[in-house]
Amino acid sequence: MFSNFDFDVITRTWPYLFKEGMSFTLMLTALSAASGIVLGTLLALMRLSSFKALQIVAAGYVNLIRSLPLVLVIFWFYFLLPYIGQWVTGSERPMAVGAFMSALVTFSLFEAAYFSEIMRAGIQAVPRGQVGAAQALGMRYYQVMVYIVLPQAFRSMTPLLLTQAIVLFQDTSLVYVLSLTDFLGAASKIAQRDGRLVEMYLFAAVVYFVISLAASMLVKQLQKRIAIV
Repeated sequence: MFSNFDFDVITRTWPYLFKEGMSFTLMLTALSAASGIVLGTLLALMRLSSFKALQIVAAGYVNLIRSLPLVLVIFWFYFLLPYIGQWVTGSERPMAVGAFMSALVTFSLFEAAYFSEIMRAGIQAVPRGQVGAAQALGMRYYQVMVYIVLPQAFRSMTPLLLTQAIVLFQDTSLVYVLSLTDFLGAASKIAQRDGRLVEMYLFAAVVYFVISLAASMLVKQLQKRIAIV
């Protein structure tokens, strides 16, 4: 099977793959994870709010997003965002959003639904006695959340947040359907150009495996370090 395996195509193209493809993948992952965690935290606070309307809206959003395939959401936002921009700005024609912005918005909103469940579990894990003690000292709700609850929730949920970020790193390969040059997209272009599909797709799989495995091992080490005895 590997008698005609061409290692030369990998050695010739790996600088392009990592400089153009992997850098784009890591950038999209970092931006989507950061915005997803912020939005997810807000959704978690809404679901734990005493206002029923906020609970319903947040729960409906989370359940809707988690019930849809990611690739469908990517296409949905790609074709919908220009018309949303047109409606917001009052323009006469759909706004030119672009594939990258569509992908960033899609991953941010999609991952926010998963990050929100992680953060909700972390917030609920904080002993209620601490919240009661803070309120007895006269602290307001936002002060209790900012200074007491959220720091502890972030610390306990950091391994799970990073694990979800690893899943996001793998999912970013779906931007290939929008013709964006991520790592998989770059490998696919070279594979089609040189007629070396086996070599390039196998190399891409190995790179994703190595990075994901290394990141998972680092998360386990971090989990041991920050574990509260």
